[in-house]
Amino acid sequence: MPKRFAELSTPLIADACVRLGVPLRAAPAGVVPVVPGQRLAGRVLPARHYGSVDVFLEAFTLHAAPGDILVIDNAGRRDEACVGDLAVLEAEAAGVAGLVVWGLHRDTPDLVEIGLPVFSYGAHAPGPVRLDPRGPEALRSARVGEHTVDAADLVFADDDGVLFVPADRADAVLGTAADIFRTEREQARRIRAGETLRDQTRFAEYLERNAQDPSYTFRKHLRRIGGAIEE
Repeated sequence: MPKRFAELSTPLIADACVRLGVPLRAAPAGVVPVVPGQRLAGRVLPARHYGSVDVFLEAFTLHAAPGDILVIDNAGRRDEACVGDLAVLEAEAAGVAGLVVWGLHRDTPDLVEIGLPVFSYGAHAPGPVRLDPRGPEALRSARVGEHTVDAADLVFADDDGVLFVPADRADAVLGTAADIFRTEREQARRIRAGETLRDQTRFAEYLERNAQDPSYTFRKHLRRIGGAIEE
C-alpha cells in the first residue's frame, strides 16, 4: 500500500473517493506532520487515550502488525500532549509505521530526530494530569473528528492532511486516484505548453450550456469530457 501511494496524494485520494461514492472521511484540518514532507499509508491500529500510555503499549503487544499506523483518539484535546519521544520510540520498536493523533504531541526535537512520521494538531509542553475510566472500546476503534475508524480502515496522510478509506475499497480508490493523477499531469503539461485550462475544459461550451440548463454543472461537464479538476 505505501508503494502505491508513493506517487499519489491525499487530495487525489479524496477526489477518488468522491468519484467512486466512497464516504469521504478526513481528520480535522490542522492534523499535519511534525516534519513537513512525511507521509503515511497503512492499516489503522486504534487506541483511545484516557491519560496513560499503557493503552498504547497494550495495542503494540496485542494488535500491532508491521506497517500499522497507530491512530490515537485524544478527543482533539488542546490542554495536554498525549504522546512524546518514548511512546514514539516504542511504536517504532513495535514495527508501527507512524502515528496519527487527534490531539497534541510533545518532545518535538526528539520526534524530529527519531524520524517516525507523527501527525497531530501541534506541540504542547504539558502531558496528561488525569486518569479517566477506560472504556471497552479502547482498542477497538478510535474517533478522529466526526469519524470513527478501526482495523478495517486504512490511513493515507501527507502534508495536506489525513484520510481514512475502508480497506476493502482501497484498491479501487488507489486505481482511480492514479487515473486522476495522470489526467491532471497531462492537463498541467498542456497549460505549460500554452493551452489554457479553459480551452482544455471547453469552458465557453460549458457556460453556454449552463445558461440554457442551470442543472448542467461544471462537474457534470468535466465528467462528460473526461476532465479531472474537481474530482
